[in-house]
Amino acid sequence: MLHSRRRFLTIAAAASVAGLPARAASVTRWQGVALGANASIHLAHPEADRIIAKALAEIARLEQVFSLHRPDSALVKLNAAGHLAAPPFELLDCLGICAAVHTASGGAFDATVQPLWALHARSYAKGHAPREAEIMATLPLVGWDAVQISAAEINFTRPGMALTLNGVAQGVIADRVADLLAREGLSDILVNAGEFRALGGHPNGGSWPIRLDDTGKTPVPLRNRALASSGPLGTVFDEAGRAGHILDPRTGHPSATKWKLISVTDPRAGLADALSTAACLLSRTEVDRMMAVFPTAELVGLS
Repeated sequence: MLHSRRRFLTIAAAASVAGLPARAASVTRWQGVALGANASIHLAHPEADRIIAKALAEIARLEQVFSLHRPDSALVKLNAAGHLAAPPFELLDCLGICAAVHTASGGAFDATVQPLWALHARSYAKGHAPREAEIMATLPLVGWDAVQISAAEINFTRPGMALTLNGVAQGVIADRVADLLAREGLSDILVNAGEFRALGGHPNGGSWPIRLDDTGKTPVPLRNRALASSGPLGTVFDEAGRAGHILDPRTGHPSATKWKLISVTDPRAGLADALSTAACLLSRTEVDRMMAVFPTAELVGLS
């Protein structure tokens, strides 16, 4: 069974997945909602219920850091006030990834595009693209150089700024959940939180085969690595499907590149997630230049 990239959470650890025989006699399955989407956890472990409960508690804790929809999340508080004292470590860690990829991408990856994203969402909800004058008026609110970060406080130097971590947080969450399961002594784990993170390989031997799309191409073998994929038109604002959700901070418009799908592997899903997102805004030469900054990362799909 090949696992495709899907926007829901799945955790499979030494368990039967889609018809694959389990090594253990009994598999505990949980299904519900996590990260705002359908979720499932499959574990073959004598303490499966306890481990699943811990994984769900960790996911809920991380949502309380990264969510743009929970009114009391750390990110929402930061965006509302323009500053946040004593920020959670996970938020600081995530912003460290944002800073590194921002620099390596020549500024194409910029987590401060949230005001632009909100403008596009509001406009398309009314049936039209934002007007150029509206985009030009919003662009001054975008700029990574106006984000001050320290262990004591995160601060925006321009009123009205806001962050979105949609291009990196899913990968960070996959990493954190995988790390928690590893501390519980589990191996041969695949975590899919929208981006994949594998600890070990498949419980039946070999690597986890991850299919990048539905074209039938050879899958990416994943073992002790993460895989993230992004596409400029993976999510769109308009019904016609032409206005992609990945916005260029330099122009204020959706990505104008020709790419359909970009896939990156790395030991950590957070970095792979950010790199695949950034690549949606770059030429092939620029993608290669960015990837060269991160020797552990590998571009495994560009179409």
